[in-house]
Amino acid sequence: FEDGARKAHAQLNGKKLQSGENSVTFYLSYVDSVKHREEALVGFPEGLTLVEDFVSLEEEALLLAAVDWTMSNEAQKALKHRRVKHYGFEFRYDNNNVDKDKPLPAGLPDECLPVLQRCLQDGLINVLPDQLTVNQYESGQGIPPHVDTHSAFEDTILSISLGAKAVMEFRHPEGRAVPVVLPERSLLVMKGESRYLWTHGITPRKFDLVPACEPDVGSNSGLTLSKRGTRTSFTFRKIRYEPCCCAFPSACDSQEGTSPYPPSPPSLPCCHADATLLEEEYVHRVYDAIASHFSRTRHTPWPHVCHFLSSLPPGSVLVDVGCGNGKYLGVNPQLITVGCDRSSALVQICAERGFQVFVSDALSVPLRTASCDACISIAVIHHFSTLERRLAAVRELVRLLKPGGQALIYVWAYEQEYNKQKSKYLKDHVKQHNGEKSKDTPEESQESHEEPSVFTTSHVERDVKDASEMTEGRLSVHTNRTAFNSQDLLVPWHLKGRKTHGEEESSGRFSSRGEPNPDFDSSMSSDTTHSPDSKPSPSDNMCQIPGGSSVPVFHRYYHVFQQGELEQLCTQVTGIKVQTSYHDQGNWCVVLQKE
Repeated sequence: FEDGARKAHAQLNGKKLQSGENSVTFYLSYVDSVKHREEALVGFPEGLTLVEDFVSLEEEALLLAAVDWTMSNEAQKALKHRRVKHYGFEFRYDNNNVDKDKPLPAGLPDECLPVLQRCLQDGLINVLPDQLTVNQYESGQGIPPHVDTHSAFEDTILSISLGAKAVMEFRHPEGRAVPVVLPERSLLVMKGESRYLWTHGITPRKFDLVPACEPDVGSNSGLTLSKRGTRTSFTFRKIRYEPCCCAFPSACDSQEGTSPYPPSPPSLPCCHADATLLEEEYVHRVYDAIASHFSRTRHTPWPHVCHFLSSLPPGSVLVDVGCGNGKYLGVNPQLITVGCDRSSALVQICAERGFQVFVSDALSVPLRTASCDACISIAVIHHFSTLERRLAAVRELVRLLKPGGQALIYVWAYEQEYNKQKSKYLKDHVKQHNGEKSKDTPEESQESHEEPSVFTTSHVERDVKDASEMTEGRLSVHTNRTAFNSQDLLVPWHLKGRKTHGEEESSGRFSSRGEPNPDFDSSMSSDTTHSPDSKPSPSDNMCQIPGGSSVPVFHRYYHVFQQGELEQLCTQVTGIKVQTSYHDQGNWCVVLQKE
């Protein structure tokens, strides 16, 4: 097998193939061997039950036929990439809740009653649901991790999978993940901890890795690929009329406070385990939650990054590690581009825009060593919370590069005023306060400047700073649009406004990272609503604004780099040289070349 792989690679890699009037270049790669690693069996989250073959083939056909997609309700108007219909009560995408005083004219379809009666008889529920959301997913579609709205629905949630199987991942706030295969005609019951605390989501992809019914002889894995088909989910819930009093206040929107900063700001990590937990809570989960608005405020490529991409020879293989919404993947169409990001929500946005992307941690990118002509890492490495992890991120970029390959790295600068020039991050603070709008402000920040921000100079921000300074030994909470007073800090992201990119399986909605001067608009009024379902406690809190309404506040961890720090970090990696370094609008930047 190894000889055959080498021969195929030698004969076919880089060969041009003719397809009608078009020619395409064929690229191959292979690995010498894959080590098998036994994984311990992980039990279901507490309160989660899966009942296979809960509905018959006849019931499946009746349920699918009961959905009249031609008479879709208002929910469908808000969605672009998935079909959805509500019964009983409509989940409102403008306020991320249910209007409990306005039931829909038609209740749940009669075809659902026998199935629900069976759930009642089997003790899976204590009361019949009064709300149904039907979602239909084509192959390749998925849902970012989320927790269903506590205040909108009672404890037990039922979800029936029809038409095709899928793998749903449950994840504990501490990082433990449990993949659950949802076969056709199965019933998933979420209650207690699994309903209130664990996030659940479906990674957007066209194939799932599932247990094999008949494992191949000699195979130790017992796994096989399952091609996804069109899956329709029926999710039943009971409307909640009183505030939620669950045992998980950190994830509960009914019990959250009104403080604009975390109730207990974390400390800087002192070991690898602490660092992974901090980044999971204050980076990964936050970007999954704010992905939709983040993407809409990140659509104008920065000139120096575009210049680097345009300077690469045609046919070069480029990987964008931490690609966000993919805005740099299409800058130079003559490149072969692939992107990866830790946020599955952002990866889904990239995929919907037609880019080749996958979910991956920047410390372990599943690409072959020396397979790329160029790498970019735009506003990613400053999210790693220890020197060792920031160094590992640079090493991983260098590993991917071919000899002679180049990497461009951007990180947020501690020095927002450089050579007697303030960055637009600071200048926009003054112009916003004076009611002006800068003509040379990048397009991505103008979108968030269309109306004055209630946060820019409000007492809320000052209270954040005062409270953080009193918390000795903890990370400080940065006051947006001001100079930094420490290198390690939490940066607030306020959500306010309109609707988000997509919706969630059960609650019907998710609200959804960084680039040069990544927080150009994070302190401004955001143009999206937040779903309580995706609340990444405790990095998400509520902040009161004039008029008495509340807006969610997320907190992201940053290590802002001082002058010379990025170059010093890179010189610790063997086999590279720093070609150039520069300051670009509040960012320190380097171009590296692999020797």
